[in-house]
Amino acid sequence: MQKMEITVATELSSTTITNILEAVPGIKTVLRSPAADAMVNLTRVAAGIGSFDLKDARELMRFAFRRGLINNEEHDQVLADVEGASRARHDRLAARKAVRDGKTKKPKAAKPKAAKPKPRPAAKKKPAPRKAKPAKKAKRSGRPKPKAGKAKKRR
Repeated sequence: MQKMEITVATELSSTTITNILEAVPGIKTVLRSPAADAMVNLTRVAAGIGSFDLKDARELMRFAFRRGLINNEEHDQVLADVEGASRARHDRLAARKAVRDGKTKKPKAAKPKAAKPKPRPAAKKKPAPRKAKPAKKAKRSGRPKPKAGKAKKRR
């Protein structure tokens, strides 16, 4: 029996790729980068039209680290912050659900302190009419009087 050898082109032109993507339905999702999916998902979350998934954040941080866009320390710090915030949010949601389902008692709110009576606003009074300013005195002729504290030297 004779063996058949199949050769595959290692480089495809952009038009060839476009034709393949159009011809085979669903292949886009198979060939799409996980980082691209993470970017799309996190963009939807930021716009308020999607739900947050921690794996998208991890993938995007991994992508940025591999490309040298962030260093290892920043990668670890961002993921720790995101995981902590995600865990805290999950815990808050679980506590709310438990209260709704009646599994735990809702913590009683503190009684409000006795409110101080508000002072009644004072009745508005009309401002008193302004008095006319007295006319300025005429200036004295002669030398001005020296100011206190400053003595002038005479030669």
